[in-house]
Amino acid sequence: MRLQSFLAVLPILGAQGARILQSNDDGWAELYIRSLNGALNDAGHDVVLSGPAENKSGSGSSDKEPSPRTSACQYDSCAANSGPVGSNATNTRLNWVNSFPVTSVRYGIDTFGPQIWNGEKPDLVVAGPNVGSNLFLAVPFSGTVGVAVYSSHNAKIPAIAFSGASDGALAYNTSPVPARSTVYAKLATQLTTAILNSGTPYLPEEVWLNVNFPKVEGDCTDPANFKWVLSRINPGVLSEKDVFTCNSDRLPTETDVINEGGCRISVSVGDSTDKTTAPAEKQAVVLKKLGSLLTCLS
Repeated sequence: MRLQSFLAVLPILGAQGARILQSNDDGWAELYIRSLNGALNDAGHDVVLSGPAENKSGSGSSDKEPSPRTSACQYDSCAANSGPVGSNATNTRLNWVNSFPVTSVRYGIDTFGPQIWNGEKPDLVVAGPNVGSNLFLAVPFSGTVGVAVYSSHNAKIPAIAFSGASDGALAYNTSPVPARSTVYAKLATQLTTAILNSGTPYLPEEVWLNVNFPKVEGDCTDPANFKWVLSRINPGVLSEKDVFTCNSDRLPTETDVINEGGCRISVSVGDSTDKTTAPAEKQAVVLKKLGSLLTCLS
């Protein structure tokens, strides 16, 4: 289903769309998160960004009170000696925290967001898109996943973590914007809008979605060519059965989905208590919510 189909039903969320808090582990001034910020705003959502002042990839669920900066932020996006936290000079919806990704999303949930939303918390937390994949063994160490897990477990706010296989750091003001950043932003907006339009609760308790995009290359440069596949994070050799779908009670791993090629996107239902795969009954809720968006691996 094309992006326009989802945007057409956006008004059911209200005139201002949903309150969405963004964060990542690559830094608040990384292009991927800024491209998604633009796409979510264009879709009518009420968006606030709160990310680390610099690249903090691989920091997992670390959380520490921010300290004053002595040097400029990533890509010179803030001046030296700017304090422990700060905002864009012309847009207070764009914020940085001089600490870990989890700390930055915590500040977004507790401080920056409520300042914009008249004391309200976000409806949904969106992490990433991460620069590079977050599959299986990488999941526990990912700061992008850490953001989603903190939000869904500690703050009890539904969350999605997006990651893209096309890597390479890019500054927020890169021009022209490369296709990979635009495509990932459109795809992430598509899934985010689908979850929001499915109604509350947007996700089961103690659940986050771990979404991995393949590389943007070849046929995979048009968002309409991508296919969404329900998957699991870790192999299920000793696990209980998964939700029954595609004539099987064992979902493919997200690694298998990405390795299959064909512009396939893995959508894993993560357990926020241990960063592994959520049980079948919670997978079933997500399967029902995403409905016809999902396809079988083969």
